[in-house]
Amino acid sequence: MSPRTSPHKLRRRLLLPLGVLALALTALPSGPATAAPAPEPVAVAAVAAFNDDFDGPAGSAVDSAKWQIETGDNVNNHERQYYTAGNRNAALDGQGHLVITARKENPAGYTCWYGSCQYTSARLNTAGRFTQTYGHFEARMKVPRGQGMWPAFWMLGHDIGDPDVGWPASGEIDIMENVGFEPSTVHGTLHGPGYSGSGGIGAAYTLPNGQVFADGFHTFAVDWAPDSITWSVDGQVYQRRTPADLGGRTWVFNKPFFLILNLAVGGYWPGDPDGTTVFPQQLVVDYVKVTTGEGGAGRTGPITGLAGKCVDVAGADPANGTPVQLYECNGTAAQQWTVGTDGTLRALGKCLDVTGNSTADGAGLQLWDCTGGPNQRWAISSARDIVNPQADKCLDVTDNNSANGTRLQIWTCAGTANQKWDTP
Repeated sequence: MSPRTSPHKLRRRLLLPLGVLALALTALPSGPATAAPAPEPVAVAAVAAFNDDFDGPAGSAVDSAKWQIETGDNVNNHERQYYTAGNRNAALDGQGHLVITARKENPAGYTCWYGSCQYTSARLNTAGRFTQTYGHFEARMKVPRGQGMWPAFWMLGHDIGDPDVGWPASGEIDIMENVGFEPSTVHGTLHGPGYSGSGGIGAAYTLPNGQVFADGFHTFAVDWAPDSITWSVDGQVYQRRTPADLGGRTWVFNKPFFLILNLAVGGYWPGDPDGTTVFPQQLVVDYVKVTTGEGGAGRTGPITGLAGKCVDVAGADPANGTPVQLYECNGTAAQQWTVGTDGTLRALGKCLDVTGNSTADGAGLQLWDCTGGPNQRWAISSARDIVNPQADKCLDVTDNNSANGTRLQIWTCAGTANQKWDTP
């Protein structure tokens, strides 16, 4: 959990009501069992739902078709900056980067909650331009340094502007936050009804060997699937959250969200700048991209893992309860898995299923009629884990045994080779 001592409400004040982006995704059905070799699988790459490489002339503003610029101050968390319009504090550098600059200044006589503003900065969002439900959300950035700096890459629910919803019921997914007094650490957090502000659900990631985030670019990402969100830094997964982590409180993360980038100055959590803080400071963003399973929805092919072998339905038998095993890849229908938008993995017209709806280490995997149950939900992370969110456990080759016929199971995620998979 982020070490906040005050509610984390700073960001809600400037947001505008949003429309809903409907996402119509349809899973393709699996075909019946057959002994004949299946057609070559169609390799469908992840679809880029949103991408900005920030290419353009130095000093130019961001693409207004993708981003809107927020203006004003933020009293809710006692931040010190005034967010300016246009390209004054958010501009392209001509080298493929967006630079958000925080300055100690007040060139236009801005008034903040505490009186005459002392700092300027910028905040951008995709509200009304881009929203997305599920996918891989990633930004490569170099954060600023110094006491009082607070850069963030995060998302808010599209319905935050609805007076019957608002924050925190709209939900918030903090992909990356850094506070200047923790130069080696970033935080990922969920906020929702009953777990907002200092009660948000999250974890921290710290660079090894005393490295500092401000010294170079790093990649911050979440993999978001139905009932599952997984955080990573530079491809290293450091937390995964599911409804089971909320203690019975409402999971509000199965709807569209929009993106936000900002650099705050001061506030309850980071504290205000002091005599050691050097200005200006910059958040440098190399790119922001979102990829999804759309068009990947229904993609079909083998799932390969340990020793290059395939996830296989034993004997190509479509009967309920047939074990799922590791086996030499042979191109048959028993090894052709369809990735569904509903979080299922399907072969021979049925679903990959955790036996007995178990969440225990060692629970076996089988083929079963698709029921929509949580034991048939799977989340595929950028780290190549295939996770059952209900159990928060990984698809695992029993005993790390690569022999043909080894039963597959779920097991506590360990990042080992017998839990790494390449999907269609």
